[in-house]
Amino acid sequence: MEYIIEKIGMSRTIAVPSVPVTLLRVLEAKVCSVDENKRALVSYVSGKKMNRAIAGQQKKYNLSAAFNRFVTLDVANAEVGDLSTAPLSEAQRLKLSLNTKGRGFTGVMKRHNFGGGPGAHGHRFHRSTGSIGNREWPGRVQKGKKMPGHYGNSQVTVQNEIVSFDAENGILAVKGSVPGANGSLGKARIVK
Repeated sequence: MEYIIEKIGMSRTIAVPSVPVTLLRVLEAKVCSVDENKRALVSYVSGKKMNRAIAGQQKKYNLSAAFNRFVTLDVANAEVGDLSTAPLSEAQRLKLSLNTKGRGFTGVMKRHNFGGGPGAHGHRFHRSTGSIGNREWPGRVQKGKKMPGHYGNSQVTVQNEIVSFDAENGILAVKGSVPGANGSLGKARIVK
């Protein structure tokens, strides 16, 4: 079973010893249609802008204006209606997929953990890449060479153990950290 989740932030349990947890909100979602393989078109609430294509889908599936994003998920529901969160009560582990924090265009020291050069006066090699090629052969830069560039904002999947689930408020507490910034959206899949 899959769910759309929003990362709230990190906390810890009050038990001794204390356990670090990440709090996740299971977003309210409606199942629009279900096929024979239990794959469903699901609509959820997102703060993004509307367009005429989304308005057409809302009219087709008789949804309110708040449900303005659509995604295909594996669900426990057999028919159309609210997405069932009952399987989360018995689940032990989750596979969580979220985007990491975007860090923009970064240098090699931040992106690849290069050591850099001496920081003292008289040096001109502080935080730069250094040599990138060989001599006459192969006469080009090898593919996969670690260089400055775009860092972060890539999808990462992790497995976490469920500590607790508040079904009334839709709040999941999972053990350990989860990638992404607070408020970012992702998918949660129950691991059997």
